[in-house]
Amino acid sequence: MRFSTLLRHLREGCKNVLRNGWMSFASLGSIVVSLFILGVFMLLALNVDKLASQIESQVEIRVYVQLGTEQARIDEINRTIGRIPEVKKVTFVSKAEGLERLRENLDENAKTALQGYENENNPLPDGFDIEVFDPQKVAYVAKQIQAINETNADRPIMGVNYGQGTVEKLFRITNAVRNIGLVIVAGLAVMAMFLISTTIKMTILARRREIGIMKLVGATNNFIRWPFFVEGVLIGLGGAAITSGVLMYGYARLIDTAQYDMGLMLIKLATVQEVGWSITGTLLILGTLLGIWGSVVSVRRYLKV
Repeated sequence: MRFSTLLRHLREGCKNVLRNGWMSFASLGSIVVSLFILGVFMLLALNVDKLASQIESQVEIRVYVQLGTEQARIDEINRTIGRIPEVKKVTFVSKAEGLERLRENLDENAKTALQGYENENNPLPDGFDIEVFDPQKVAYVAKQIQAINETNADRPIMGVNYGQGTVEKLFRITNAVRNIGLVIVAGLAVMAMFLISTTIKMTILARRREIGIMKLVGATNNFIRWPFFVEGVLIGLGGAAITSGVLMYGYARLIDTAQYDMGLMLIKLATVQEVGWSITGTLLILGTLLGIWGSVVSVRRYLKV
């Protein structure tokens, strides 16, 4: 295709958008409304996923060492656990630190019961807090640690605790929430595709006589199709751009006004920087493709005269 021909198609596509003002506006409005609803649910799904990840990241393994274990043996256990590939971090927790943590979790009346248990009288064991790269593998890592303990004759590890039973239920719930969010977003995307393509088809249908006349006077299929192709791109891209701008502005305002209340509930929303590019990119690509698809499919049926 010659450059002059391409310019002609671009010029005609732009003119068609302005010439068919109300129909173009209807198509643009359909894209904005459909993509806005889809974008809202995408933001909701991303924030639910972030919340689920925050909950999962708090899952740790607590390992308790047998009372009276020498420091050299404790250091050896530390290194052995740290060599497990799935382990991200091993933090030694002395018995004194463990007692302090216990005090922090008790009310004032219960704290008095711990008086006199400092230093040599401390009955708590030394231990480790273990973080893993993938929280879903906490149970697997716990079994690995238990296996390490069983290979040693002195059984230096008293116990391994990671909330067995509760953690598995937690992961099932978070996975279910993620899957439900994905299904809802996918369903809304299909509905948006149907609504947008139907609106664009109605726009082309109103101009089927124009297409027929161009075909009868000898215009080739590509010559007829390209301006509609450009028109679909402009409408789809424009609608997606408007939707992205409104959605990101509204989301930024929501974060500014609600972040304090959310913080009190220990809920952190995803920042605009975290979701902006993915949401905007997805909407722009989807809107452009739907505009192209609706135009091309609709024009094709009228190219046979």
